[in-house]
Amino acid sequence: MTDLLARFPRAVLGHWPTPLERAERLSAALGGPEIWIKRDDCTGLAIGGNKTRKLEFLLGRALAEGHKTVVTFGAVQSNHARQTAAACARLGLRCELLLSRSVPRDDALYETSGNVLLDRLLGANVRIVDGIDETVKALEEIGPAYVIPPGGSNATGALGYVAAALELAGQLAAPGGPGRVDRVVAATSTAGTSAGLAVGLAHAGLAARVEAICVYEPADVTSATLEALVEETADLVGVARPAGGHRVRDDWFGAGYGLPTAAMTEAVRLFARTEGLLLDPVYSGKAAAGLVGMVGAGEIGADETVVFWHTGGSPGLFVYPEVFTEPS
Repeated sequence: MTDLLARFPRAVLGHWPTPLERAERLSAALGGPEIWIKRDDCTGLAIGGNKTRKLEFLLGRALAEGHKTVVTFGAVQSNHARQTAAACARLGLRCELLLSRSVPRDDALYETSGNVLLDRLLGANVRIVDGIDETVKALEEIGPAYVIPPGGSNATGALGYVAAALELAGQLAAPGGPGRVDRVVAATSTAGTSAGLAVGLAHAGLAARVEAICVYEPADVTSATLEALVEETADLVGVARPAGGHRVRDDWFGAGYGLPTAAMTEAVRLFARTEGLLLDPVYSGKAAAGLVGMVGAGEIGADETVVFWHTGGSPGLFVYPEVFTEPS
C-alpha cells in the first residue's frame, strides 16, 4: 500500500499487482494504436473483477467499525454483488444482496445462472426486490448492517482505484512496460472506478485521459455522478482535484443497461479471437466497443499508447447465450 492511502483501513483481498499485458494481435487487427490491457479480471476473488479493489477499502472500514453483516445492492447479474459475496465469505461476514430487475428480463436462466448461481454458492442471502417498498422492507428485516452502495461507488470505494492508478504508474515505468500511456479506456456505471483512476493518475503526474464509456446511464447523468465522486475522492485522500483528464462517452451505450448491441458483440468476439480474453456483454464488452469505435473513427491515433482496463464480468456471458451463438 502506498503511504498516500496508509491511513485508511484495508482488508487485502486481491492479487496485486494485476498484469499489464501488451495486446499485439488486437493492436494489429485495429491498425494501431499500441494497446495494453490491465487485467483486473485477474484480481483473484471469485473469478475476479474491478470491485475487489473497492471492497478492500469498504470492508476494511466495515471491520474497523465492528460490523458483522454487510448489505449491498445491484442488478440481478451484478458483478459487484458476486465479489461482495466472495469477500464476505473470505472475511467471515454475513452477506445480504438486494438485487433488482434493472434489465427487462425475468427468465429462469437470467435469475438462476451466471453471477446469481455464484452468489448463492458463496453463501450470500440473495433477495430479488422490485421497487423501493420491497427494498425498505428487506433492510428492516436484515437489521443493523454495514451498507455498501451499488457498485461500491462512494469515495471510500474509489480509494481502490486511486491505488490502482498508482499501481499502473509503476508498471508503466518498469522494465518491459510501455513507458507512457495516452488514454485509459474503462467501462463506467456508478463511476467509482473512473473517479479513482482520474484522481490517482493526476496525483501520479500522468497526463493520460480517462475515457469513461457509459454502460448504465447516459452521458449527462454519468458525467454528473463522476464529477461529484472525483471531488469527494480527492477531498477524502487530501490531494488536489484533477482539472479535466477524463471524458464520458455514451456513443456505445445502446438502448440501455444490460441490453446487447452489435458493436459490443463484435468487440467481445474480437478480444476473444485475437487475445484469448473473455469480456462481458454488460460492462467490459461495451467499453471494448468504445475502444474499437474510437480507433476506427481516427479519434485515437496509431501513434498513441492506450490501456484498456479489463473490469472482469465473464460470468455474465452465460446468461446471454443467444447473443454469442453463431449460425452453424
